[in-house]
Amino acid sequence: MLDHLSVRTFKSLDDVTVDLGLVNVFIGANGSGKSNLLEALGILSAAADGKVDDQALLARGVRPGLPALYKSAFPARPGRRIPPHLYFGARSVQARYEVSLHNPLKDPAPAWRFKTELWEDGDGRLLERLPVKVNRTNPERGLAALKAVEAPAGAALDLLRLLQGYVIFSPTTAVLRGIAPETQPRQPVGLSGGNLPRAILDLLRQRKRDDRSLRICREVRGLLDWAKGFGWTPSDRLPLSPTAAASKDVIRFRDRFMRKDRNVLSGYDASEGALYALFLAVVAGHEASPALCAVDNADHGLNPRLARSLMRYLCQWYLGSSEPRQILLTTHNPLVLDGLPLQDDRVRLFTVSRTGSGRTSADRVVVDDNLLERAEQGWSLSRLWVMGHLGGVPDV
Repeated sequence: MLDHLSVRTFKSLDDVTVDLGLVNVFIGANGSGKSNLLEALGILSAAADGKVDDQALLARGVRPGLPALYKSAFPARPGRRIPPHLYFGARSVQARYEVSLHNPLKDPAPAWRFKTELWEDGDGRLLERLPVKVNRTNPERGLAALKAVEAPAGAALDLLRLLQGYVIFSPTTAVLRGIAPETQPRQPVGLSGGNLPRAILDLLRQRKRDDRSLRICREVRGLLDWAKGFGWTPSDRLPLSPTAAASKDVIRFRDRFMRKDRNVLSGYDASEGALYALFLAVVAGHEASPALCAVDNADHGLNPRLARSLMRYLCQWYLGSSEPRQILLTTHNPLVLDGLPLQDDRVRLFTVSRTGSGRTSADRVVVDDNLLERAEQGWSLSRLWVMGHLGGVPDV
């Protein structure tokens, strides 16, 4: 599991460090830097895989950008010089991987160049790349990814593989419905939600051999109060409008209120909230889902009460996994907070805001005596956030 993420001089993240749990929720005003945190981890993922260029970043859900857009442009603080490179570092309990990357502002190259690279575990350093040795190796290639081929099994290799598999999901309604193509395909679902029908079929099949998958399917169906059930079917077996973009597979719902001969709906006709709930169930439960991932705007298309219940279940799905899985989420829906069991240290809430100088800060909301006392007085987390008592709200 990733325990610690540090970022310096990337966009609004001049110097930010967060200590992560299994489920991590980031709240804050628009433009505060929440997505920057997710993308910083995406850049570190690409570095761990050996190359940082537009293709590697797009494959992870990171928006490509020129060096002038990636590098922080804040005025230097007194007595401190702004370094010309970006720094990203991650730690687990027994391992660490960190890099600094550089790309000239005036004459940028297609790929970012590795200036330094460090990979180590509790027994010592497996690799250290220093600036003075850059000219001896290809600066556009990460050395840790090459050394991983012959590295022994252990904490260091586990951390590198965890980082390499990281992606940012940003599902869109049109792709979830199947009426727009997936531009970033991935297993089990694309970064925009493509291939959801097949992923749902896989999750339903997992029920037969996995009690956790059975529980996820039951609980997500329970969130859809109008649905008797859901599944997968070829698109030619459902009554679809000929003007609809016909994907090969579609999600099938059965409405419990309609007549049995007229109660079948496809993903084209169902609410986007239902599709998004199924999407999160797949991300949490599918055996091919990444062990480390993020979902940007995790309240997409969700009614506030559904968002609260879904978040409560999502935490249970992640905390109940036999193999540790970790997720980072951003949200603007206050009710999401009320679904978080923050008494469990594995679930963490962070408020993200900009300081007076414009730099992003990320602060963990800790359940202390003051918070518990307010809870007894009827102050929910959602109410505290909206009223400005947690931070992470716009000054408007």
